This record gives sequence, structure tokens and C-alpha cells, in this order.
Amino acid sequence: MDIKSAFLNGYIDEEIYVEQPQGFIAKDDLIYTGNNEKMIQDFKEDMMKTFEMSDLGLMHFFLGIEINQEKEGIFMCQRKYTETLLKKFKMESCKTVTTPLVTGEKYQKEDGSQKVDGSIYRSLIGSLLYLTATRPDIMFATSLLSRFMQSPSQVHYAATKRILRYLRDSDWAGSVDDMKSTSGYTFSLGSGIFSWASKKQATVAQSSVEAEYIATAAISNQAIWLRRILEDIGEKQEEPTTIYCDNKSAIAITKNSVQHSRTKHIDIKYHSLREATTRGEIELKYCSTEEQLADIFTKALPRNKFEELRMKIGVCHKHIKGEY
Repeated sequence: MDIKSAFLNGYIDEEIYVEQPQGFIAKDDLIYTGNNEKMIQDFKEDMMKTFEMSDLGLMHFFLGIEINQEKEGIFMCQRKYTETLLKKFKMESCKTVTTPLVTGEKYQKEDGSQKVDGSIYRSLIGSLLYLTATRPDIMFATSLLSRFMQSPSQVHYAATKRILRYLRDSDWAGSVDDMKSTSGYTFSLGSGIFSWASKKQATVAQSSVEAEYIATAAISNQAIWLRRILEDIGEKQEEPTTIYCDNKSAIAITKNSVQHSRTKHIDIKYHSLREATTRGEIELKYCSTEEQLADIFTKALPRNKFEELRMKIGVCHKHIKGEY
């Protein structure tokens, strides 16, 4: 719905002026949704009685995101945004690649190559981060390269441009500097994923088991937060949220409250995972590395594996009708 004369519906006697802050965009469009047709119709009629507004029908475009609503589901993409991004950085005719990162490449702060304009690099990273709203397949690559925004080099800039080359083709312990591992996760509800991230861990893990345990603890905090949101909207989860982990030893730590020499140094804040499993909010299950969807958020993968996981997390070809 489009609200006419937005911000000008107040009853006042004096003149007022509104200055739009730099970097902000005024929007007068309203989106609404629900699973009860009568409630939706009543809401629309009440709003139109109160404000001068027009019904624009089904949503097709919002905040740079294109939406296609069909019987088999709702599909979202940022095709126009991607095309604009490619033109902005003069990459609309670039040679394409099939993955956003080179497998086995190690990036570090001081790599010996020439430094590049930091403002351009930061602008590109920021643009890519917004694109991850509908492109989880570039989440890891963008998150990894965002670590070098303070002093980017030619190597870093070339890697970010590779992401653009990958995007053009898609019309269809990893840190060397501080040896910190990367945590990645994705949450699904129904047939699609709705929350994902790729982040460098705050502490240096002394083993792969510890890295997995720290990552799982952080993911459990996100899971509990999401459970609270679902409860607030009337969808309380009676069963525990299942988290799949591909490290049996990390799972074993959560089931053993005894401090061993190999685990006593782990920060106590990460042991909240044990409490969450005891309360029945979280359930850890083992899955093999080959079945771990979160791998697409933690490392650069070979093409075949990358495309397999990309399909499984729901990134697919879908033609969005119309131009906006």
C-alpha cells in the first residue's frame, strides 16, 4: 500500500520543516501479510479510512529486492541491484567464474601487494553485504574479505572482484593473520532457510574440537533468540531445536559436565550450550562432513561441492517477471 502525503497528516497551526538526515531514504510504502484473508481485508480497509492511500496489489519489488509470489512458494532475488552493482564497478562485461572464491587461497592483512583505495573497497564490500540478504552463497566470501577493509591490497580487491565475476555468471581455521577459526550456520523453517551467517570466532581455538564447540555454542544462542521470537508471535516451540554438528567430540563435551585438561581452558560463556541442552531447548545431532550444509559458510569449496550446497540452501534459477 502507498501512503499519500506521508508525514503530513498531523493537525498543527504552525509551519514545520523536516530535514532528511544524510544517508536516509524516506519511504511511504507499507507491506503487510498474514494467513487470514478476512483480517488482511479488515486491516486494509481500516488503514484506508484513516489515511489517504492506495492499494498497489501484490508486492513485486521492495528495498531493492524483487519478489515473485507463486503457488509453489515465494521467490526473492536482487537481479536489478546486481546489474547496477556490476555497472557501478565496470564489471558488466567481465569474464565469469563458477565459484566466489579460489579454493585453497589464504588471505592475510600484509600480503606484500600494493594497497588500493580503501573507500572503493569498503563501498564494494558494503554493497555485497546487502546482497547477501538473498544470496547466502556469497556470505562466506564477503564476510572473509570484509576483514581487510581497514587496509585492503590488490590481492583483496581482486578477490572481491571475483565475487562480482561469480555474480555475473549466476543468471541462473582459516585466518592466516590470527589463526582464528570461522563459524558458519544456517537455520531453516519449512522448506527454506531464513537466517544465516559467516563470522570469524573471537578467540583462538586450540583444536578443531574446541573450534566446533565454540561455533555450536554461538549457534545455540542464535537458536534460542529465534525461539523467543517465534514464541512472541504465538508459535512457541515445544520440541528442542536440532543443531547438526559434524564433530562427535564437540557433541560429547556438551554431554559431560566434568572439566578435563583439554576443555578446562574454554571460556565459561560457551558452556551455556550445556545448559540449553539440559533445559531441552537445544538438541545436538551428528551429521557427516559431506552432509554439513554450513560448510558453504566456512570455507572455499570446489565447484561441484559448492553448487551442491548452493542448491540445498535454496539458491536457484528463477525468472522474475517484469522490470522495475
